[in-house]
Amino acid sequence: MTNHVEAKRKPRTAEGYEVLLRRHILPAIGTLRIIELRRRHIGAMHASIESKGAANRAISLTSAIFNYAAAEHDHLELPPNPAKGITRNPEKGRERFLSETEFARLGETLALAETSGLPWEPDFSKPSAKHAPKPENRLRIIDPFAMAAIRLLILTGARLREILAARWDWLDIERGFLNLPDSKTGRKTIFLSDAALAVLASLPKVQGNPHIIAGITEGRPRADLHAPWRAVRNAAGLDNIRLHDLRHSFASIGAGAGLGLPVIGKLLGHSTPAMTARYSHFGADPIRRAANAIGETISAAMAGKAMPKSTGPESQ
Repeated sequence: MTNHVEAKRKPRTAEGYEVLLRRHILPAIGTLRIIELRRRHIGAMHASIESKGAANRAISLTSAIFNYAAAEHDHLELPPNPAKGITRNPEKGRERFLSETEFARLGETLALAETSGLPWEPDFSKPSAKHAPKPENRLRIIDPFAMAAIRLLILTGARLREILAARWDWLDIERGFLNLPDSKTGRKTIFLSDAALAVLASLPKVQGNPHIIAGITEGRPRADLHAPWRAVRNAAGLDNIRLHDLRHSFASIGAGAGLGLPVIGKLLGHSTPAMTARYSHFGADPIRRAANAIGETISAAMAGKAMPKSTGPESQ
């Protein structure tokens, strides 16, 4: 962890590894010497972890540790990697995209959150709850920086941490760029539409705070959007929508509009084309129209109707 992960991986990656080691790996195999590790030990650890995703990540991390040990200490002549070849749990990726109707509801809710406010519920376990306003008067205007962050997530397809960590000096207003010195995939440019630039123009700069989405702690950005997003999505009737689903929805709109996958990948900051391929079915309208035309022609022929004559080169 010290020599490799902390030196060469991002801090959030190191934090994730620490959790896997503390919760799963060390309790299961931490007392064994590395030359004593066998596939049965790794398999038992994998089977004992309730979360399928965490179990798979624990296998991957254990395998990486073993590979690191073998590379750094080749004089030990370690046995073959005992984590290699263990069947992972099947994981189903969760992708949720907002429909046009849902986008409309979300827009209306955001407008209410910034003006008249959204409903809130008091904590009835506390004595002060008896003094809470009547339900019709329980409205709360959401912090403008939180609202701006949500709007920027919708309009840019950026990741949450990319928006929360953004600084004013990374912003190129003239060219419409937000230049991130680092991100999940390294240096990245977020392309800002006129709508996104309008959101940024509405935000004040907080003296002494370099961050666009200023937090309550002096000089620091807002830590998260859990509470405001929960209030927004509940009021909009979008209980199953995560903040990350806004990124998927941004990409799906672009694919549905006929933008090529390379363009969408560039907007999202994907490092490989395979990461963008999940949105390919949204850009399939021309293909779907062709399939429908062929299907209608075949159906007409099967119903005894004349098939239209081809005008292509095959008919000549």
